[in-house]
Amino acid sequence: MSDAYFLYHSIGMYPGKEADLARALTEFATVWGRADDSQWGHVLPLRARFIDRWRAILNAGPNTVTTFENVTSAFHSLLLSLPKGHLQGRTVLVGADCFPSNHFLLNGMAERHGFTLKTVPFRQGAAHVEDEDFLEAWTPDVGLALLTWVSSTTSHRINLAAMVAHGRRMGSLIGVDVTQGVGLLPFDVQAPEVDFAVTTSLKWMCGTPGAGILYVTPRLTPHLTPELRGWFSQENPFNWDITRFSYAPDIRRFDNGTPGCMAALASLPAMDWHAAQDQGAILAHNRRLTAQLFQMADDLALPPVTPRDEARRGGSVMLRLPDCHPAAAVVATLRAQGITTDNRSQTLRLSPGIITTETGVARLHQALAQILKG
Repeated sequence: MSDAYFLYHSIGMYPGKEADLARALTEFATVWGRADDSQWGHVLPLRARFIDRWRAILNAGPNTVTTFENVTSAFHSLLLSLPKGHLQGRTVLVGADCFPSNHFLLNGMAERHGFTLKTVPFRQGAAHVEDEDFLEAWTPDVGLALLTWVSSTTSHRINLAAMVAHGRRMGSLIGVDVTQGVGLLPFDVQAPEVDFAVTTSLKWMCGTPGAGILYVTPRLTPHLTPELRGWFSQENPFNWDITRFSYAPDIRRFDNGTPGCMAALASLPAMDWHAAQDQGAILAHNRRLTAQLFQMADDLALPPVTPRDEARRGGSVMLRLPDCHPAAAVVATLRAQGITTDNRSQTLRLSPGIITTETGVARLHQALAQILKG
């Protein structure tokens, strides 16, 4: 694997990932292709173990976490499960630096469901929404606020404790998208206590597409009635009486039809690998390399859009490239040298993880110096 892999904000890697993934999928093919009745007895416990891995990461209690295809579908299901009229005539609050997919969803739902979408803007020249501006916009009319713990375009990290405390005073439901930080930074759904959380297994968790997660606090769950429901939404999925349906008392009420298990099974090796690691060492490795990236940025006069304060950022360093060097061309030039990065507009996104090395950072530094010089 490349020592200059900087895409943990997109797809995480760990040593042995390819072999682990191949082994998991081969095992599934063997079981699923066998002409007997062993399939579900093999697959469903693995899905449950995947969920338990996520529960441990989030410090979530039993029956509070379930699987979804992605963050957007999980958030959509949560929104449609809210008590009738909860958002009618009220405001849903997000920041302009939320993941665009969530904003697309809310913007499309607002008129139909009778709520106003309020998007906290950037300050002039800023790349992330300031906490103070979000708090000022968070007024008592806000029925639900979706917080972005770590921004995907700047790696800015909000003061979650302050946000949640303010939201409680406003009487709002509080959700948080933890995708860009979870698995690297410690996160606890109970400290501060949030009402729901959404994430995916792709990034710092090194999993596969399709392995999204929804957490809902047990205080809220009994009041939710998911619109999409099916046989697995029940306490007893094997209730065949079509005149008698009742939701499971816990997160299983979000489990509608036959569960898709492939993404959970494919991501489980990464989750197992992650659980066996020294989490402090993973974070320390990231912090050492991000410090070197900031030093590189200073040497090359590339302004960071990521806060330097470790307490105010995730695991990435995002740099503003000069307009005379189109970012897509820079990414392509780096790729040709075995250095894996990406960009959003003129922002070069760099996220070092466990397979990234100091040698890889040095190679990036040298390559960028040559590009900018040219």
